[in-house]
Amino acid sequence: VQLQAFGGGLVQPGGSLRLSCAVSGFTLHYYGIGWFRQAPGKEREGVSCINTNDENTYYADSVKGRFTISRDNAKTTVYLQMNSLKPEDTAIYYCAVSRNWYGSVWFRPRLWDVWGHGTQVTVSS
Repeated sequence: VQLQAFGGGLVQPGGSLRLSCAVSGFTLHYYGIGWFRQAPGKEREGVSCINTNDENTYYADSVKGRFTISRDNAKTTVYLQMNSLKPEDTAIYYCAVSRNWYGSVWFRPRLWDVWGHGTQVTVSS
């Protein structure tokens, strides 16, 4: 089981980045795939996720209208398109998979089972 996140970097405020997470090695169905982030001195927080049963997407209020989560047709890669980036978006971004679906509390990191290594996103002028 492996999750590999990449695509982070340094971007100016108002800029865009696209993160990718390659998913491999799963032999059982998983119900959620998502992105989380952790800024220095802060707790890890949910950013966005997909319910793989119905492909519904979910977003934290802080990123709604700016970030878009999607998957490729083969369901092996999940993307996070981040537009209109702000300095407060600076964090390490992680992708994760959940073997269950928890609905409205999807954003709680403890509910997620498998994590990839993070990728650093820095928004600064």
